[in-house]
Amino acid sequence: MHAFPISLSTPVRFSGPVPAKADVVVIGGGVIGVSTALFLARAGRRTVLLEKGRIAAEQSGRNWGWIRQQGRDPDELPIMVEANRLWRGLSAETHQDIGLRQAGVTYLAASGAQMARYAAWAPIAREQGVDTRLMSAAETAALLPGAARRYTGALHTASDMKAEPWQAVPALAEIAAREGATLVENCAVRSLDVAAGRVAGVVTEQGRISAPEVVLAGGAWSTLLLRHHGIDLPQLSVRATVAATTPLPAVADGGVADETLAFRHRADGGYTLAPGGFHELFVGWDAVRALPKFLTQLRAHPFGTRFYPAAPRGYPDAWTTPRRWSPDAQSPFERMRILDPRPNKRRASRLKRQFAGRFPELPSFELSQVWAGMIDTMPDLVPVVDRVAALPGLTLGTGMSGHGFGIGPAIGRILADLAQHNDPGHDLLRFRLSRFTDGSAMRLGPAL
Repeated sequence: MHAFPISLSTPVRFSGPVPAKADVVVIGGGVIGVSTALFLARAGRRTVLLEKGRIAAEQSGRNWGWIRQQGRDPDELPIMVEANRLWRGLSAETHQDIGLRQAGVTYLAASGAQMARYAAWAPIAREQGVDTRLMSAAETAALLPGAARRYTGALHTASDMKAEPWQAVPALAEIAAREGATLVENCAVRSLDVAAGRVAGVVTEQGRISAPEVVLAGGAWSTLLLRHHGIDLPQLSVRATVAATTPLPAVADGGVADETLAFRHRADGGYTLAPGGFHELFVGWDAVRALPKFLTQLRAHPFGTRFYPAAPRGYPDAWTTPRRWSPDAQSPFERMRILDPRPNKRRASRLKRQFAGRFPELPSFELSQVWAGMIDTMPDLVPVVDRVAALPGLTLGTGMSGHGFGIGPAIGRILADLAQHNDPGHDLLRFRLSRFTDGSAMRLGPAL
């Protein structure tokens, strides 16, 4: 059984060099940061993307591979519709097969109450011209031939897509490099360079870069860097375990999920398996500080998260991880270049049993890979996409709450426009950073 395919032993593909000056520095080599760098370079900006480890080595490469409009927050859906379109165009520019396919996404319903929740979301899709529809029990059974379990019905979006994340994100990085962006792997940003109360660049382990604009797309590490500069972000990171099977006959081509199991057919013929609606949180200082903001979510989904008293050493919210350090010395970002959490092997074994039980006619199979990722999540399950008022020159795109891979190209395009002081083309009020401090009521994104 093999681990996640991108690690520190993966050869560096993007080595810089680090320039002295740039128009915009992007921090983070996940799908959000890579997409931001791509669109900045396309706009003619001197752009530098800095990644402390490897492109797509953390959550952007470890996710399920769904490119999903279905079930999105109403304010997020227009952005996701744009992302769906962008993926199609960018895939053609990669000069390689990233596994992009229009295969649909299906949410299975085990009860009439669940079907009612799906029916309540369907008008949101229609308002945006998305082809989501409700499926009857008979239609659902026909979609999943050989399934042992019978469902009340389903919510289905035929125009939703899938791709292989650990292939797709590096392929987008190749496009960004061809467009003129400078990408540097194995180069941590130790701190922002601040002068006269605004961003003046960044300090990296390879030296200082002068830049009037910085975009932070650091995923699970965003909170740590912001706190170092006195900016509070109530973002936590939860562990999610994923498994991949050996090749199997196709039982469904797209992404499918019920209340306990999600699966997707992979380009290699196997299936990606994940537990639906279940994550694990390692408690640390950030979790304690952010607890009041997360109470609404905890009350709504009290059994969706398992808690552990401490994170492994070096994790962003480990009790011993420093919150302050000198930019002249090694930072926490260099000490852990790739956040590679151990998967929950017991949960992975359960996934295998569940999938085999759902489709008993499948031949015997094994798990070829098991891995885990740390998902950056917000109290209301929608991201922060905003310019940071407390530190002019800083633009923030983080807290994608498990939705980042699919929506990544559109969020990157928006962040690129924000960093250039352009109209982002969407109403971003829902995603402002100040919603956690301006007295706004907590409004959760949909949990279908």
